[in-house]
Amino acid sequence: MKIDARLSAESIPLRDVPRTARAAEALGLDALWSSETAHDPYLSLALAAEHTRTIQLGTAIALAFPRSPMATAYTAWDLQALSGGRLLLGLGSQVRGHIERRFSVKWEAPAARMGEVVRSLRAIWECWQKGGPLDFKGQFYSFSLMTPFFAPKPIEHPHIPIFISAVNPLMLRLAGERCDGVHVHPLHTVRYVREVALPAIMEGARKAGRRRQDIELASMAFVVTGRNREEMERSRQAVRKQIAFYASTRVYKIVLAVHGWEALTPRLGQMAAEGQWDAMANEVTDAMVEEFAVTGAPEEIGPRLKAKYEGVLDRVALYFPYIPGQQEEVWRSVVRAAKG
Repeated sequence: MKIDARLSAESIPLRDVPRTARAAEALGLDALWSSETAHDPYLSLALAAEHTRTIQLGTAIALAFPRSPMATAYTAWDLQALSGGRLLLGLGSQVRGHIERRFSVKWEAPAARMGEVVRSLRAIWECWQKGGPLDFKGQFYSFSLMTPFFAPKPIEHPHIPIFISAVNPLMLRLAGERCDGVHVHPLHTVRYVREVALPAIMEGARKAGRRRQDIELASMAFVVTGRNREEMERSRQAVRKQIAFYASTRVYKIVLAVHGWEALTPRLGQMAAEGQWDAMANEVTDAMVEEFAVTGAPEEIGPRLKAKYEGVLDRVALYFPYIPGQQEEVWRSVVRAAKG
């Protein structure tokens, strides 16, 4: 099991990315993942790539639909070359409200459209690496023009692994059929992964003649930890708030339904609409926290994370970002447990 970390632009300014990436690599982390929230997900990876040598660098996730696949292809190609083949391109669809109202992009058939994004990226990269005409025609995207002036040169590591974020069966099947990996949403339980996510992934994999080991399952784990009761309770309350925030969105109802908690989603959704953000956390029970999070003293998190996820996920990151000097005991415990 690989241990990764979040590279958070909200917590770490761009000028501190090189120092953070070097520290993560020295600690023994396997990958740093940037996300697309309030900042561009690619810029920090360029800085990290320049100042590291071995740690993998990925997006978890970059939004696929607001950008043309051609624009994504150029950025990924350059990052792959800069990093010497260490890029993990993680793409996500987001939800309809954000795509239409925040990005002013049409929302349509997200799983089918994502499938075309993946296939068109590979067609573009093959054109650049091997030469020859670009000829991709789909329902949502068509690419048929690539002249030498606009074609990047071949690179040493042309295969760029593509991960997609997936919650529901359609997207999970797509991940199994066409992707190198899948980002399981942080709002997950082991039971959801085993009973919903993995069967759907394997259905897609079998369709393409692929095996379980051909697809990496990656996710982030909520962590409740502290050195005393007060710190533990503060950490637990923060996790409650995060669970409540995600659980208020209808798309994640499928995760709650595995445990019979699906009635919580409309209740939290109504509270969110009324702006009751703090009160929402009170709807999340201790039993839910135990299912969604890893709990323990700092030195216990590593062994408990490994016990929970080994054989379930291939890559695990802690939900809180990696910041040198913060939660060091937890990070060392996790790396030590994973690497024996």
